[in-house]
Amino acid sequence: MKKMMLLAAALMAAAVSCAYAQEDLTQNPATQSSLQWLENAVPNADAEAATEDDMKVYEESLQTNTGATYTFKMIPIKGGTFTMGSENGQPDEAPAVEVTVKPFWMEEHETTWEEFQLFALAYLAKAHNGKQVEMLHPERDAVADAMAMPTAPYSIGSISYDNSSKPGYPASGMTRYAAQMYCKWLTAITGRYYRLPTEAEWEYACRAGTTTEYYFGDDSAIDENAWYLGNSPDGYHEIKQKSPNAWGLYDMTGNVCEWVLDDYDKKAYEKRAEGKFEGEFAKAKKAKSVYKMFDEVARGGSCVDEAADCRSARRIVSNKEWKKQDPQFPQSIWWMTDAPFVGFRVVRPLETPTAEEAAAMEPDFNVWLKYKELNSR
Repeated sequence: MKKMMLLAAALMAAAVSCAYAQEDLTQNPATQSSLQWLENAVPNADAEAATEDDMKVYEESLQTNTGATYTFKMIPIKGGTFTMGSENGQPDEAPAVEVTVKPFWMEEHETTWEEFQLFALAYLAKAHNGKQVEMLHPERDAVADAMAMPTAPYSIGSISYDNSSKPGYPASGMTRYAAQMYCKWLTAITGRYYRLPTEAEWEYACRAGTTTEYYFGDDSAIDENAWYLGNSPDGYHEIKQKSPNAWGLYDMTGNVCEWVLDDYDKKAYEKRAEGKFEGEFAKAKKAKSVYKMFDEVARGGSCVDEAADCRSARRIVSNKEWKKQDPQFPQSIWWMTDAPFVGFRVVRPLETPTAEEAAAMEPDFNVWLKYKELNSR
């Protein structure tokens, strides 16, 4: 039965791929930088800030395909210097090194299915099935509609622990590429620059000024503060059921682990300590192969991880097992068939990135073009 379901899913994905065949891809907004969409942003007074001191909590609003408005909070994180890594953890977490990060906003909780489905499912239906899905800011629909959309999940139940239809559960099972494309879509419809956090930004925000193994101290308090293997036999949970950290961020430990922008480098901390670190985007600037969706970093641990793998410094690296049952050739750039435990949350830097920085932060559209070519039937 499972093989039949996977075969059907592969055929569905191929059909969706063919729907793009007649598009003029040179005009697709997904091939262009998100920076072009930052003028005339959707008004939001609380989201405006010229300096770090001006930053405040604000709510971003999206409209669901039923017409209801869905909002999520963005929490201001002031810049600063902290000790990244751990001398008592895994070898790739050492040496612990001082790192400085600039101010940014971070999503209060893990990105939910309500948010992600607007991009992954509702827009897919509107663009290719002719269904009308009214959005909150129709003047930006034309831009967002032309974005590269993911195929439907192979089996949304297996990817989401059967919680995708329930409100308040983290979106999960997507590749980092899909998460990056969501950020680009979110930028397009709001006019505010969203992306995934870097490893340094993520750990800085998770620690919230602490230097202990967990932001709540040691693992004796993990049951009260996180969803992990010891208290989550049935998968992940609704967001915001555990206490937030000192900066008001929920589920930074456990529930689903979260994609960050960095590609994995086991000697990254050594390079930082020796002044040889090229920057978070050194590898990202190189063309990403459609065949290689691995060696990417997720943080925070998840509901399938032991307590030690949920520490603030722990680095989790994607591998081939995360796509073991993927039926497509090449394997999907959108979904991790065997990693329902991975999700993400978005950040928004206070400083607008330069064109070079933006190019390194955003998904390589050539990957999607190659994927479409290889999946054509």
